[in-house]
Amino acid sequence: MNLVENLEYNTERPKLIIPEYGRHFQKMVDHAISIEDDAERNRVAQAIISVMGNIQPHLRDVPDFQHKLWDQLFIMSDFKLNVESPFPITSKETLQKRPDPLEYPQNFPKYRFYGNNIKRMIDVAVKWEKGDMRDGLEYAIANHMKKCYLNWNKDTVDDKAIFKHLYELSDGQIDLAKEGENLTESGQFLKNRVAKTPRTSSGKKTQRNQNRGKKRY
Repeated sequence: MNLVENLEYNTERPKLIIPEYGRHFQKMVDHAISIEDDAERNRVAQAIISVMGNIQPHLRDVPDFQHKLWDQLFIMSDFKLNVESPFPITSKETLQKRPDPLEYPQNFPKYRFYGNNIKRMIDVAVKWEKGDMRDGLEYAIANHMKKCYLNWNKDTVDDKAIFKHLYELSDGQIDLAKEGENLTESGQFLKNRVAKTPRTSSGKKTQRNQNRGKKRY
């Protein structure tokens, strides 16, 4: 009866800082913190790092991985472990610092079917000097816009509509309608789209249907 009453439940134990290593690792770290002798404390810390490295032996001797292990050791000790580390000790404030917010890509809901990369390509094109290379890039962008339009909207589209959208997205700096350009025919894009559509084998379907009627012994 006394053995049952003395059982230790996880809900009554301190919360693990890095649960992946388990409670025995945490107890080893707590023991290292309590050691008063500096030499002995450093020796125990090295032993703990060695055992942590055994979990992934193929990375044990990689410098970056070693640095990660030492960082995790200090984290599990709540930065209370005073030992000599072969790597710069990352401060608690640095680890708790919130990362800088990510910049969200530009969105153009009016022409969402073109995607955000089209706008980036247009921004690059308008920065180039006018010439054959820029003309080629502008024409390639317009053709890609037409393909995107056909993928998400209609079976046909007038080149004038593409030129108008390109003119708007480039803030009036690219005007292919004025230059009298003609884009790839819509039928060519649709032909390529149909060719890429996976075809189901009617022969296999027929064979499966025939097999269903056969008796199995």
